[in-house]
Amino acid sequence: MSFFTVLICRNYKGDVDMAEIDHFLPLLMTQEEEGLTSPIMSHGNVHFLWIKHTNLYLVATTNKNSNASLVYAFLYKVVEVFTEYFTELEEESIQDNFVVVYELLDELMDFGFPQTTDSKILQEYITQEGTKLEVAKTKVPTTVTNAVSWRSEGIKYKKNEVFIDVIESINLLVNANGSVMSSDIVGTVKLKTMLSGMPELRLGLNDRALFALTGRDKGKTVTMEDVKFHQCVRLSRFESDRTISFIPPDGESELMSYRINTHVKPLIWIESVIEKFSHSRVEIMVKAKGQFKKQSVANNVEVRVPVPSDADSPKFKTSMGHAKYVPEKNLAVWTIKSFPGGKEFLMRASFGLPSVENDEMEGKPPITVNFEIPYFTVSGIQVRYMKIIEKSGYQALPWVRYITQSGDYQLRSNF
Repeated sequence: MSFFTVLICRNYKGDVDMAEIDHFLPLLMTQEEEGLTSPIMSHGNVHFLWIKHTNLYLVATTNKNSNASLVYAFLYKVVEVFTEYFTELEEESIQDNFVVVYELLDELMDFGFPQTTDSKILQEYITQEGTKLEVAKTKVPTTVTNAVSWRSEGIKYKKNEVFIDVIESINLLVNANGSVMSSDIVGTVKLKTMLSGMPELRLGLNDRALFALTGRDKGKTVTMEDVKFHQCVRLSRFESDRTISFIPPDGESELMSYRINTHVKPLIWIESVIEKFSHSRVEIMVKAKGQFKKQSVANNVEVRVPVPSDADSPKFKTSMGHAKYVPEKNLAVWTIKSFPGGKEFLMRASFGLPSVENDEMEGKPPITVNFEIPYFTVSGIQVRYMKIIEKSGYQALPWVRYITQSGDYQLRSNF
C-alpha cells in the first residue's frame, strides 16, 4: 500500500485537476488505519468514488453532487468490459494494452456520460491488434448511434431460434430443530438468441400482477419482487401493463432477474446424528431424503458435512454415491450424481478424534447442500408465450427449459 502509481487516467470534462488523484492514497490509508474505510472519500470539493479489483484501484473523481449508484455501476461495467478483452484485469494487462484501454475509455464514456458499455458491440470496432486500431472503420458502427445499442443490424441465421432458460436458486436456512428459519427463491431468465434482423420479442409469464390487470386470475400465478431487467426491456411498457417487450441482444444474455419471498419446503432434507466413543473416535450418520416429485431427479447432489479440525483416519460407507474427506476445509463431502425424488439415502462416517474434549470450542458450522434439478420449478413460474415479430415475417422456434438449483442452502445440526 505504500507504493501507488497512476497507470492510466482519462479526464472527460476537465473540471477536476489531474493532480487531485495524488490525495486518494493518503486518504485511503488514513481511513484504513482508523478502521473507517468508506467507498466515497473527499478532499476539498473533490470526491473520490472507488472500487478495488485484484491489484488495481478504479477511481472516479467528481466535484459535483453526482449520482453515486450510476458511477459505481459504470466502474463495475469497466471491470466487466476490460475482463472480456484481457481475460484477467490486473496491472500487467493495463500496461500491456495502453492503446486499447484508451480506445475503450473513449467509447465507454463521453463528456462524463456513459455511452456504449456492451462488450459485444465494442468488440465490433475496437480490436486488440494495434494494426487494426490504426485502420479504423471510416463509418461509425450503427450500434453507436442506434437507439438499439446492444444489437447490430444485418444479423442473419439460417435457422431462427431462441432458447429460454428459467433458473431458480433456493436460499434456505433450517435450524437444528428442523424448522425453516428463512427461505426465498432468486430467479433469472436467460436467453440464447439466434434470430435474424431486428426482431421484437414479447414474453408472457404467469405473473400475478398481470393476471390481476387483465382480470384473468385463473391457474397458478406467482408474485415477483425485486425485478431487474436487461437494458433492452421497455420499462415503461412493463410498468403500464406488465408486458415484457424487447429487442434482444444477439447470442447469450440475462433478460431479467427476480425474487420470490415465499416459504420453501426443503427439496433435499438432511438429518444427522453424531456419536462419540471413548474420547478417541466419532461416528457421523447423515440421512438425505428427496422431498420433490418422484418423476424429477436431482443431479450432482453434494452434501457437505463439517467435521472437527483434528479428525483423522476417515472411513465411509454410503447406500448411494461416494464420500470423501477434505481435511483442508474440515469437511466430509458426500456426492450423489443422480438423486430421484422420494428416495432416501444414508452415509456413515467414522473418524479418529484425539482431542474430542475441545471440539466445543470450534463452533457448529451448518451442513450445506448443492444440487440441480432440471425440468423443475419450485415457484411454479411458467413461460406462457413468447411472440417473435420481425418485418420479414420469418417463423422462429422458442425453446423453454426450467432448472431449480441450490443457492445458499444450509441446515444447522446438533453437532
